[in-house]
Amino acid sequence: MTNPKMPLQGEGDYIGAKKFQTEETEFAKTGPVKQKAREAEQALDGPEGAELEAARKSSAKGPAKSH
Repeated sequence: MTNPKMPLQGEGDYIGAKKFQTEETEFAKTGPVKQKAREAEQALDGPEGAELEAARKSSAKGPAKSH
């Protein structure tokens, strides 16, 4: 599905951004939000918690650095 007025642009893809926003809004309205929040909390409290927290802090600093 391409639109000649809005060509695919990799990470700047308008069509993908619109689809994401539509699906995100629908999930917030009708999805299992509370269940997913509990799952996230359990993951943070579980064995992968330190790794998840490190990833959160790293992403909060800005774009990943090239290796």
